[in-house]
Amino acid sequence: MSKYTERENGRGFNEPRPIIAKAGVIKKADGSAYFKIGKTAAYAAVYGPREMHPKHDQDPKTGVLRCNYNMMPFSTEERVKPGPSRRSKEISMVTTKAILPVVNLVDYPNAVVDVFIELTETDAGSRCAGICAASIALADAGITMRDMVAAVSCGVIDHKIAVDLDGPEEHLHDLDVADIPIAMVPSTEEITLLQMDGKVSKDELFKAIESVKPVLKHIADIQRKALKDRYK
Repeated sequence: MSKYTERENGRGFNEPRPIIAKAGVIKKADGSAYFKIGKTAAYAAVYGPREMHPKHDQDPKTGVLRCNYNMMPFSTEERVKPGPSRRSKEISMVTTKAILPVVNLVDYPNAVVDVFIELTETDAGSRCAGICAASIALADAGITMRDMVAAVSCGVIDHKIAVDLDGPEEHLHDLDVADIPIAMVPSTEEITLLQMDGKVSKDELFKAIESVKPVLKHIADIQRKALKDRYK
C-alpha cells in the first residue's frame, strides 16, 4: 500500500501540468516553437535543410538530423554553467534518436537539419519539453514527418504511478521516487524514448507506460493545434 495517496500539487495522478504550445515564435529560423509544461519552458529553432559541414559527415543517401539541447544559465535556481556539459550532450543525442523515426530526410542527401533547443525555465521534465518543442518546430519548418513525437515523464512515487512529475515530487527524499521519461509516436504508439532514473518493478514499468499513453496523445493534439493556429 502506497503512502503517497494524494499529490502535493493537487493534480490527479493521470493529470499533466498545464501546457502551452506555440509555433513560429522565432522569425529568422526556418521553423520554431515554444512548449511550456508547468514551470518548464523550451524554445526550439530549426535551420535547414542546408549543406552539411564538414563534408566528411555528409551522407549521400539521406539528410542528417542534429539536435542540440541547452539549459540557459538562469533556467534553474542553481545557476547552470554555460556551454555543453556531459548531461546536455546525452540529452541532445537521445532527443535526436527520439525524433528521427518520424522525420523523412531521404529527400535531402548531403544536407543537415539542425534543431537548437533552449530551456529558459526548468522544473522537471526538461528533456520531454525539449522533444515536444522540437517536434513542432520541425513541422513548422516544412520537414516531412509521418507524425508528431510527444514526450512526458511518468513517475513512480512509493509504488504509485504519477504522470508528469514536477520538481518537488522529484525530490521527495522520504519516499522512493523513480522518474521515467517517455516519448511516443501517437498514431502507432511506437516508443522512441524510454529512460529511467530510480528503481521500479517490471509490473510498475509497464503500468507507467500504459498510463502515460492517453496523456501523450493529448499532448500531440496540443502540438497539432499549435501548428494549425500558426497557419490560420
